[in-house]
Amino acid sequence: MEQSLTSSPIRVLIAKLGLDGHDRGAMVVARALRDAGMEVIYTGLRQTPEMVAEAALQEDVDVVGLSILSGAHMVLVPRTVDLLRARGLDDVLVIVGGIIPDEDVPVLQAHGIHAVFGPGSPTQEIVHFIRAHVRK
Repeated sequence: MEQSLTSSPIRVLIAKLGLDGHDRGAMVVARALRDAGMEVIYTGLRQTPEMVAEAALQEDVDVVGLSILSGAHMVLVPRTVDLLRARGLDDVLVIVGGIIPDEDVPVLQAHGIHAVFGPGSPTQEIVHFIRAHVRK
């Protein structure tokens, strides 16, 4: 599905939350989204929830993709969502990728996460999910 010439591309912020220094998965997803016609802003490693929320506001994004492998997802992800909402970004789609135990997924969804993609998730699945939930 191609982007219409009259509509602007979907803007996605990809952020690496926490202290882990492994960003290969985030880079693969960022590249796949870019190749699918989305505009991708990558924040780099070791982002705090405050940094992510402020970047999302400044960049006027449609989607925030959080990548986290450190095991701190139950603290950092809800904090990030709270900060996004505090900045009035209630309509921003928030997705998470990384090592997230199955039992934590419903809790994260209750905090406003729209989807969780684990290791090995096909990038086209992520592209399709975003396109299905963001109308431009």
